[in-house]
Amino acid sequence: MPERSRDWIKQAWRDLDSARAQMEDGFFEWSCFIAQQAAEKAIKAIYQKMGAEAWGHSVTDLLKVSKEKINVPDELVDGAKQLDRFYIPARYPNSWATGIPAEYIDRKDALNAIDNSEKLLQFCASILAEQDSAERKTP
Repeated sequence: MPERSRDWIKQAWRDLDSARAQMEDGFFEWSCFIAQQAAEKAIKAIYQKMGAEAWGHSVTDLLKVSKEKINVPDELVDGAKQLDRFYIPARYPNSWATGIPAEYIDRKDALNAIDNSEKLLQFCASILAEQDSAERKTP
């Protein structure tokens, strides 16, 4: 399988842009979900770079496994936990006793999700840059 970490991280940044656009348009639940997806793809970019298989959709779980090979700050794990809270409830009415996700998820949630996602993307991009640099130095 070809190594495609650049594609994964590029799509992660594009997803984050989409999360911002959804927020500006008032679709806060979708903004939160897409922010979670952006973070998931960024972490999967690291797995791609390391030649590892990334299974699942939990940003937290993906980070915990990657902690075995890279130093992941606790702040990022905390942000991942917040993002994972939006994976299902942001999309499905049956996540709530009544109503729809848009009635429970607001702009503050979207801003927080985007902030957490952006921090994770920046972290993952820096790890990828370090890996690229190390590869260029290897004879």
